[in-house]
Amino acid sequence: MLIIISDLHLVDGTCGVPITTAAFNLFADRIKELAINASWRRDQTYRPIESIDILLLGDILDPLHSTQWFNESPGQPGFVRPWSDPQSLAFATKIRQITRSILQYNADSIKILRDLSEGRLIRINPADRQGRIAQSTRERILIPVQIHYMVGNHDWYYHLPGTIFDNIRREIINQLGLSNPFSPFPHEASESYLLQKLFEQYKVCARHGDVYDSLNFDPTFGRNGSSLGDAFSIEMVSRIPWEVKRQLGNDLSPEFIQSLRNIVNVRPTLITPLWISGQLKQNNVPKSEQEKIKKIWDELAKEFLDLEFVHSLDRHFEFDAVDALKVLLQFSSQVSFKTIDDIVKWIREWFKTGESTFSRNALKEPAFQNQTSQFFVYGHTHHPEIVPLDSYHDARRKPVNQMCFNTGTWHTYYDLAVSNPGEEKFIPYQILSYLSFYKDDQRGGRRFEAWTGSLSE
Repeated sequence: MLIIISDLHLVDGTCGVPITTAAFNLFADRIKELAINASWRRDQTYRPIESIDILLLGDILDPLHSTQWFNESPGQPGFVRPWSDPQSLAFATKIRQITRSILQYNADSIKILRDLSEGRLIRINPADRQGRIAQSTRERILIPVQIHYMVGNHDWYYHLPGTIFDNIRREIINQLGLSNPFSPFPHEASESYLLQKLFEQYKVCARHGDVYDSLNFDPTFGRNGSSLGDAFSIEMVSRIPWEVKRQLGNDLSPEFIQSLRNIVNVRPTLITPLWISGQLKQNNVPKSEQEKIKKIWDELAKEFLDLEFVHSLDRHFEFDAVDALKVLLQFSSQVSFKTIDDIVKWIREWFKTGESTFSRNALKEPAFQNQTSQFFVYGHTHHPEIVPLDSYHDARRKPVNQMCFNTGTWHTYYDLAVSNPGEEKFIPYQILSYLSFYKDDQRGGRRFEAWTGSLSE
């Protein structure tokens, strides 16, 4: 049995909060139930499965959303950003610092993953002589669990080569109980022989999906380099609540400051101006303070657009993502937050950043075209989905269905209410989703299951 999850976005608590430990406990309980179900075979007999593989499909740890990037100012020793030299000691030191904070902040949740891999949680009843579940015995069978880590656009740092990053990965592996070696965590299955064999067994083709998002993946640098989305996330999304608290913390309510910190959980990222506008309204922030906050936003926008890194990504004679953000931020500097809605929608449509499906990309995968894979799995969008792609008959004239999946997210999600969206009301809830795939005659011959649940805040 192969289980795939993604987009946990475990942060260090300085920008937003991750999903609760209760979700991890629920996940562990569901895995045990899945293991029992998978042990029922096509001939209706019960034979315990041999092992479970869990694939973490990117954006698991999230060093990007942390105020620790702001501990040093430009020119000070140790100042770095994700687009700094990734081979510098200061860069590696910052990643190690934030990673350790993430591991510590999420220690209880992470321990559940480690307990899974160390055989403490998944023990199921053996079979009796009639091929049924043996009920009248205390014996339990240990089902080995292997956990594999692939990177996405928020945790791409763990894909970087070098001894110092090997040591950072060693800490992650030990804490999460991963089966990965200390070498760079793969971004593509082709970088891991173990994943290639695993995908072959289950007829799965899986990747995080950031390669299809022009804001969050630059093919020039590949996955060993930063992207425009990194810069926007840090200099605008993560920094605005930090700057507001630093400059105006004594004049604003703690409730508003806390609500502003949750901006990192808003999806898609480009609607963050609407989130700010909504929080100003719902917290009854005085107009005089609103104007100060707007001034901070405008100053951050100017600094962002003046970044040498942002300029380096601007392609001449082509309207690209940099130009789109220029339009958004320069326009927002001239108007109030609440009038930005239309231009945000236009930018999302132009660059497909609002796309909640990668199904059209699945049609271009070589594994789809040569029919070596049945199931195409992506993360990144935070929108769980199942999309039928094609159906054909194999050499034995048996029907084969090809399908596209998205793993969704494990996240506290703030969604814009559809009733009177102009009032910019966002409703929070936690989402937990996963996919499970089966081989041979597991699960009575079924090939997959998809599950999505929500927990109220």
